[in-house]
Amino acid sequence: MKTPQLSFPDLAKALGIQEIYLKREDQHKYGSHKGRSIPIMIKKYVKEEGVTNFVISSSGNAALAGICAVQAHNRNNPNPISLTVFVGQNINEKKLNVLKTEIDDPRVKLEQTERPKQEAFQTEKDGTTKFLRQSTDDNALTGYTELAQELDKIPELQAIFIPTSSGTTAQALGEAFATLTNKPQIHIVQTTTCHPIASVIARPSEDEAISHQGDTITQTESSIADAIVDNIAHRKDKVVEVIKNSHGSGWIVTDDEISSAVKLVGQTCNLAISPNSALSVAGLAKAVENGWKWDGPVVSLITGR
Repeated sequence: MKTPQLSFPDLAKALGIQEIYLKREDQHKYGSHKGRSIPIMIKKYVKEEGVTNFVISSSGNAALAGICAVQAHNRNNPNPISLTVFVGQNINEKKLNVLKTEIDDPRVKLEQTERPKQEAFQTEKDGTTKFLRQSTDDNALTGYTELAQELDKIPELQAIFIPTSSGTTAQALGEAFATLTNKPQIHIVQTTTCHPIASVIARPSEDEAISHQGDTITQTESSIADAIVDNIAHRKDKVVEVIKNSHGSGWIVTDDEISSAVKLVGQTCNLAISPNSALSVAGLAKAVENGWKWDGPVVSLITGR
């Protein structure tokens, strides 16, 4: 499914850049950019391996994509499949209600638990259930090829700013653009709570204090961009390679910077975006403040709710 990618001159002027496109993945029928990947993973395992039971551990958008994909399969297929979604006890109440409201199939279950990822691993151990895990499964990369192809239609695209947890989207886009017309910089944006990939790019060595483009980053216990949670980052090396090859960078933003981005998009574009989506605009604003310039369009991914 194609999603809108529109230029916003007032936002570009406010940021001090030539042109900005917002890629509205929040308008995807499955709720976010995860809707590009999760359904393809499910279809592959059903068709090629005969899997009928799935489990996912998610902070929100991946779970929503999984629920929508499984229910769509069951509405149009005589051979139904099942999904168990494990979420944490501290999940955002609004996100929890969205997931509960979306479920209309008895084969889809939602369970809150203290250790959702561990529960998902344990469920998979019985050998009949597949754990849908984008952070380690390269089948997840395939779905973002179409996203890259859509973005490639923007003439002279210079850079893409991506809210990043596991780095799956950044890796996939970077690898896809290697075969496309445009060769944009890949920039990832993480939070002061979770930044295992951005901090590698930002600091010269492991034993130095975390610094970023001249700023000292204070580690925080939480962030309003609560979908950025992957502190292990199995894809770290691949993502760093993609970023360096594209001449991009990694950015770490504070809650104040995220809130400012939400407000700025509201004022200049008349759009209400989530803090998780606003990471891309906050990272772009920080890049501009640190002297980054482009002579063509820049894209901020609006990833989801």
